[in-house]
Amino acid sequence: MVSHTQLLIAGSWVDGSQQQVIEVQNPATGEQIGTVSRATVDDLDRALDSAQAGFATWRRTPVVERARLLRRAAEIVRERADDIARTLTMEQGKPLAEARVETLSCADVLEWSAEEARRIYGRLIPPRADGVRQAVTREPVGPVAAFTPWNFPVSQVVKKVAPALAAGCSIIVKATEETPASPAALIRAIVDAGLPEGVVQLVYGDPAEISGHLVPHPVIRKVSFTGSVPVGKHLAALAGQHMKRATMELGGHAPVMVFDDVDVDGAAATLVGSKFRNAGQVCVSPTRFLVQEGIYDRFVKSFVEQAGRIKVGNGLDEGVGMGPLVNEKRLQAVDGLIADAVRDGAELALGGERIGNSGSFYRPSVVKDVTPSMRIMNEEPFGPVALMMPFRAIDEVVLEANRLPFGLASYAFTRSARNVETLSDAVEAGMLTINHLGLALPETPFGGVKDSGYGSEGGSESMDAYLVTKFVTHNALY
Repeated sequence: MVSHTQLLIAGSWVDGSQQQVIEVQNPATGEQIGTVSRATVDDLDRALDSAQAGFATWRRTPVVERARLLRRAAEIVRERADDIARTLTMEQGKPLAEARVETLSCADVLEWSAEEARRIYGRLIPPRADGVRQAVTREPVGPVAAFTPWNFPVSQVVKKVAPALAAGCSIIVKATEETPASPAALIRAIVDAGLPEGVVQLVYGDPAEISGHLVPHPVIRKVSFTGSVPVGKHLAALAGQHMKRATMELGGHAPVMVFDDVDVDGAAATLVGSKFRNAGQVCVSPTRFLVQEGIYDRFVKSFVEQAGRIKVGNGLDEGVGMGPLVNEKRLQAVDGLIADAVRDGAELALGGERIGNSGSFYRPSVVKDVTPSMRIMNEEPFGPVALMMPFRAIDEVVLEANRLPFGLASYAFTRSARNVETLSDAVEAGMLTINHLGLALPETPFGGVKDSGYGSEGGSESMDAYLVTKFVTHNALY
């Protein structure tokens, strides 16, 4: 059991003012394992008042103190990693080893942000007249509203909280109701590091009601959202209507370009691990496998063989390599996309069916000989399915990689320096990783282009959205 998850408002863990709760289920069993409090508008107003007061305190806190607190938070997260990871697995489903890696990555992000806090520099601009001083400073933007998803319930929270705190902002996090206890455990660790009251708030409830109240509210000065493209576009429009800064990390449909000069089995092994991580419920999951025709059959065969060896089961069980999908709705969506592709002429090479009658388990799946017109090649499947399509030349594969309105992650495997140069210039994506899996490190930018959003939640760029630039000039001779 993960028991009952409360809201964090004004420094206290409390139930919602109307005592309403939402049930939480374990996707591996379908059983209820807890509840989470539901915030009302009155609760949100209290959180907003507290965030405004917390910002007034936190923005004046010296940078070295903010950095020290973030480092202490990282230590506490590492101390509690096993408990947080177990909670995460129970409510989200991913294997315990993956949950632990995600939890420990939060500590790395906190430490990185602690160091970035110490590098918030301004500059002096040489004047055109005697006695004039021209200075540029960077200040925290203000209270932030952050909205996070269920697929990485702790790492997506920390990617917003850590840079916001480093910059001197307060933040209200609206985490997801499907997986509430693990974000609460993460926030508790950060608060226990000594964070002043009101600097971080945590709420749950009706997503439309909460976003509709927080985003337009005059206290909120910046919005950060990770989730689907349709919801992201809605929130971006709402933020724009009220002149709020926004960071949008939205969905993708990542192309994987595999050329005929690679180690076929090695590339397949690397990509199998990436594809079926978190049951494919990853915004940067490799999905459209575009394989050069000379190695197409060999690559598909190797990929299928290796994917077929993945053990699917409860993420708490020993040796499990892939857990369940987050719920029945997600399972039905994936199953429907695969069925449509097969009806349209694709070949099911592996999987394509649920496992058992309890829990939302689905077999690792491979669909070969797909075409660009198929629905599954145009809608992000967000599940454990790899789509295989051959290509002849590099110009052809670049066209397919860029065909969709998405532009988050992309992958390539090739030994050709010419191919690397061409892909680096031509692929329309916020991230391109070649011959290895190099995404989502604390020190590297993470974000997309086109319909996949804008802004970055990694690297030194992650601080930019939480800071405003102020120019001050004065004439000392006046």
